[in-house]
Amino acid sequence: MRRHVVEAAAEVLGALPLEEVPVPLRRVAKFRPQSRARQGAASIAAQLERDPGFRARVTVPLREEQPELVAALEAGDPPPAADPVRVAALAYLLRPEGWASHVETARAELERSRDVTREAAAAREVAELREQLAQAQATRGGELDRLRGDLKEARGEIADLRRKIHEERRQARAPAERLAEAERTRAAEHHEHLSAVGGLEKELKALRGRLVSAETALEAGRKAAREGRSLADIRLRLLLDTLVDAAQGVRRELNLPAVIAKPADHVSGAEAAAGAPPGRSLSENDPQQFSELLTLPQVHLIVDGYNVTKTGYGELPLADQRGRLVNGLGGLYSQTQAEITVVFDGASLDGPVAVQAPRGVRVLFSRPGQIADELIAELVRAEPPGRPFVVVSSDQEVAASARRAGGRTATARLLLKRLGRF
Repeated sequence: MRRHVVEAAAEVLGALPLEEVPVPLRRVAKFRPQSRARQGAASIAAQLERDPGFRARVTVPLREEQPELVAALEAGDPPPAADPVRVAALAYLLRPEGWASHVETARAELERSRDVTREAAAAREVAELREQLAQAQATRGGELDRLRGDLKEARGEIADLRRKIHEERRQARAPAERLAEAERTRAAEHHEHLSAVGGLEKELKALRGRLVSAETALEAGRKAAREGRSLADIRLRLLLDTLVDAAQGVRRELNLPAVIAKPADHVSGAEAAAGAPPGRSLSENDPQQFSELLTLPQVHLIVDGYNVTKTGYGELPLADQRGRLVNGLGGLYSQTQAEITVVFDGASLDGPVAVQAPRGVRVLFSRPGQIADELIAELVRAEPPGRPFVVVSSDQEVAASARRAGGRTATARLLLKRLGRF
């Protein structure tokens, strides 16, 4: 019954559109028709058990093929002559009232048929065995007579074989003697071969000695070549050292300065370059690009001091704000070696402020009557065309002025992220 149900469902499954195929059976629907019922039987049976809609679609072609049987089954009166397995399969799919009894009837009918078949097969087997026993008893007498004749013939053949073996043993003595003679001859030839091998080994030993001598001579030649090359390298290094010493002597004689001044050291005498291409501002979400800019050769980082400190730690006193920012910029210089200038507003200060600036950080205060934004503008104008510089300020006017001068700008939050302070 299960096979009939699964085969009917497999045929319907292959004809359904993909969107109407139950999700658990979509992989089974892709199998070949002859493999679908065999390989997907478990999945199909499980889906039929729990999906009434799928069972209803499976019964559609069965209603068309067997309308009378379906009608009788739904009326509760299946034909007595109908195949009980087919009736049980239809009852399982249609699920009419009392369908389980039809399945149980089919099971009982199949068990009865199986028992009848087993009894008939057992009766046939007993009859065959009796017939075989009768044939065996009838032929046993003749078989014994034949075996006795065969035994007599075998004894005669054994006697003949014994005579032949004795004759062959006598004849085999001559080959054995010839084999012993061949062994003695082979031993003599082996001794001669050993003597020849000893001579060849002596010759090989002499050749190895000559090879060692040749390798020694080759290594001596290579060593001489290396020494000659080393002498050439020494002469070239000596020449380079002479040129370097001469250049240093000329530098000392001309009294050239060791380090040149930076444009930011002469802000008042610098002019802005005309026609400089505009820069652009860095995103607050891209600290990596900000770090890459600081690794550019000769880059100048100009920081609007109070704009940064009041963004990150404005609750501190001004002196503590300045110290915290300047120390952080000192660490940034040690990592990037970029030129760093931090500008603070000095208009409200009564006099010079002492700031312990770390190495690589230039600290500037605006002059009386001047704000920090104006000093930053002077630093920007002092930069030569083509030199990269970055202005850090969240003030839109300061950032716009720096971009018009060809620089890049970054917000205070971006620098604080880079310093690990925000």
